[in-house]
Amino acid sequence: MRRITTQMHGVADYVTSVSLITAPMLIADNKRGIETTLPMMLGAGTLVSSLLTDYELGAAKVIKMPVHLGIDIASGLLLAASPWIFGFNKKVWVPHVAIGLMEIAIALTTETEPYQDTYIDEEDLMDEMDDLSIEFDELVDELEG
Repeated sequence: MRRITTQMHGVADYVTSVSLITAPMLIADNKRGIETTLPMMLGAGTLVSSLLTDYELGAAKVIKMPVHLGIDIASGLLLAASPWIFGFNKKVWVPHVAIGLMEIAIALTTETEPYQDTYIDEEDLMDEMDDLSIEFDELVDELEG
């Protein structure tokens, strides 16, 4: 059962992306290696995919939510496995594994469709306004009755 809404997922995306981009700069004392650049690149990728995702906090709404979740899972797997893939596991591995597994867990427990009431369809809005206008007119007629 998926319990995380797409809106909450969006919040997690932006927090994760900013964390992945900034934490290596703050923690690694300006050391540049794959152990710092990979999280920063994945953070930038998360930020871009979030802005392009068709959910409440997306800007362009180009990427469908199931595709976004697949990207999150792939990113999480790469981040979690990166200390061993790239051979820096003797230096650092805990943050990479922890954040990578968190990304996977969130993706697996997030709803695959955004909450529809968060989108405004112009045609539906006009229909609703027409209905309200008719109801208002009927109410006025009844009161004047």
